[in-house]
Amino acid sequence: MKNSTKLLAALACCTLLGAAHAEGPFRNPDNKNLKDLSEGTYPVPYKMPVEAEITEQLNRIRAYMDKATPTHVVNKQTGAEITDFKNPVKEAAIAEAAGDYGVMVYEMGVVHAGLMNAADATGDRNFTAMTKRHFDFFGKTLPYFRAQEAKFKLERQNSFARFIDPRSLDDTGSMCAALMRAKARKIGPDLKWMIDSCSDWVANKQFRLADGTMARKRPQAVSLWGDDMYMSIPALAEMGRMTGERKYYDLAVANVLGMSERLYNPQLNIFTHGWHEHVPNSPRFYWARANGWAVLAMSDLLDVLPKDHPGYDKVLNQLRSAIKGIAELQSGTGLWHQMIDRNDSYLETSASAMFTYVIAHAINQGWISPTTYGSIAQAGWVGVSTKINAQGQVEGTCVGTTLASDQIYYYNRPVSVHALHGYGPVLLAGAEIIKLLKNPNVSVEYKLRTYHYQPKDGGKTDYREHQ
Repeated sequence: MKNSTKLLAALACCTLLGAAHAEGPFRNPDNKNLKDLSEGTYPVPYKMPVEAEITEQLNRIRAYMDKATPTHVVNKQTGAEITDFKNPVKEAAIAEAAGDYGVMVYEMGVVHAGLMNAADATGDRNFTAMTKRHFDFFGKTLPYFRAQEAKFKLERQNSFARFIDPRSLDDTGSMCAALMRAKARKIGPDLKWMIDSCSDWVANKQFRLADGTMARKRPQAVSLWGDDMYMSIPALAEMGRMTGERKYYDLAVANVLGMSERLYNPQLNIFTHGWHEHVPNSPRFYWARANGWAVLAMSDLLDVLPKDHPGYDKVLNQLRSAIKGIAELQSGTGLWHQMIDRNDSYLETSASAMFTYVIAHAINQGWISPTTYGSIAQAGWVGVSTKINAQGQVEGTCVGTTLASDQIYYYNRPVSVHALHGYGPVLLAGAEIIKLLKNPNVSVEYKLRTYHYQPKDGGKTDYREHQ
């Protein structure tokens, strides 16, 4: 009787939405046979995802983000709100958000992508209400801050500095892609001036190698960052979609190939964080989030790249290879490690969510087979979902991280609920898992205590010998 009671308690724990903070081990509630001694226990709630539960978790994040990102202007010295936008004041600035949730930072561009994906997956337009609020605010206050800059020359102290005076891909690429996606969906005003500014930087002004591959002048005089695949390629892809001009697709594809040539390890099927022109054979450090940025960028590009483009198959094959390498390194919690190839580094949320999204999305788009990969995506969500706390905060996300050259730095980067890098990827991942659950071309069999994803035309399975 005692054993049955314990099993029932474990079963109840598995179904609790707040399992993020419940202590394991967990028993799979999809196995209704409580006397099955061959059923394992797990460190995370191993079960088939439930659409209603995922939607509630995504709504929790949305509500938290909405509350944590004010959109009003204040006097930095007095804290008083400014509502007169006729005469610019030197001390005027956009009110600071809680934590590190700036409304124009590149991480917020990913949040908007996640909110739009959640709206698509659930049919609930409330998910994009925050995007509309932010972008309406940009449209309302942009003339004021442009006038402020003309009068006071504040440069980086101006709240719109990333668009008035862009200086990097971090300033421009991610948010630029979000602005164009919102425009395509008719969310908020047409922020043409902001789009023109950020797209001009990405397409024409960012420092790059002779072959057009985006580069930086730090930490070495000529360095490539895996992060910059996301900071450039999705924006270029959206520019191609928005304008119909093939030159933007060409540049996006060239950057996938140029970055991959220098950063991708074909033996391990993963990306190193960076590359330096003067020491191209330097030691490699396989930071998980850099791999996340890489596969997310390729996925975003393939979403809009014409299939007759000569680079389409090259990008698709590169994505497939990277997905295979990443999938093989998933941990027994469904999450991936901070240094993706190092099991003694901590488990990290933002990269895990990116991988979960990209794998699920690739299945939904028909780029990879649901066989095996479906279960990997499901396991990814199981792990990621445990990092959403009751307040809607995302836990376990590595804070901002530079391109470094030693493992001590990467291993010991702090994690924080205020690291905005985790919020957009988790929204993307949860929404895409909902789409996977609804995918009419995929079937899931729960057999022998695990999950087998199959294409609907994959043939009939036979478990007769186990009956």
